[in-house]
Amino acid sequence: MKNTTTLLAGIFMTGALTAGEPIMAPAPSVDAFARAIRPISNPTLFDLAKPQTNLHGIFMYQNHPDMINTTAGQVPIGGDVQLYALQLEYAFNERISLVATKDGYADFNPDHTLNQARGWANLAAGVKYAFIYDEANEHILSGTATIEVPTGDDDIFQGNGNGAVNLILNDLKLWGPWQFSGSIGARLPFDGDENSTSGFLSTHVSYAVTEKFIPLIELSWFHVFSAGDGSADFGNRQGNDLVPSIVEFEGGDLWNLGAANATNNRDQVTLALGARYLVTDRVNVGAAYELPLTDEEDGLLEDRFTLDVIWNF
Repeated sequence: MKNTTTLLAGIFMTGALTAGEPIMAPAPSVDAFARAIRPISNPTLFDLAKPQTNLHGIFMYQNHPDMINTTAGQVPIGGDVQLYALQLEYAFNERISLVATKDGYADFNPDHTLNQARGWANLAAGVKYAFIYDEANEHILSGTATIEVPTGDDDIFQGNGNGAVNLILNDLKLWGPWQFSGSIGARLPFDGDENSTSGFLSTHVSYAVTEKFIPLIELSWFHVFSAGDGSADFGNRQGNDLVPSIVEFEGGDLWNLGAANATNNRDQVTLALGARYLVTDRVNVGAAYELPLTDEEDGLLEDRFTLDVIWNF
């Protein structure tokens, strides 16, 4: 009885001492990856490992080399291509999201040989899932699988073949003001004749100089595993229809030409230098200048400027 009385007295005294104090709500959870930024280069394949909800607007201005290597010798091309795209990601939770990675409109303006054209790109969408989501160590490992549908216009080297599946592994590690990101993947066409089979590796390193300004450097490597047979039909326009049968390379991150001689120059490597600026907690902008480290005449890239804006919500 004495012990029971003592216990009741203790409960009473504790309640009396705290009766006038407000009940504190639990502290809001802090997103350990809130400061992680998305890469800028290779945007249709290189993604942030973290599933999140956002809209991603992209503008690219790419200059073509003056000359490109073909089985008929060097051919003049020059000019540029301008691309406008909008990506969408919707996260159901911290582990899984739907991603729409490729769409947009291209304005293709070569100076020589090929025809000027405008049109829509192929569409690609799929799912991203985080296998590892380690907040304590600020590390995420995720996988992305997307299907690319040949809905684009053949005048801008889209719409050939039966589509493809893209299988990608994404990694993210934060370490103080540093961020290390990478994606590695394969592009596997459903029609190996009109499309080439290829893979890629993209890496990103950035350092937050301030809370808002984050310089970055990115490196991408594109590799052709097997070439197409050169039969892709790109509108039968003079010049354009010969591209798959005579060029000695593939289209990097933007095009799959199904080039019959793509294995003559299997590898393309590019370097991008740029920065992101965090306008608000939800909106940031990025800009990067990119150029090839391999021979520019073995590809369609002389240099490229990319500008993007991301709205996280």
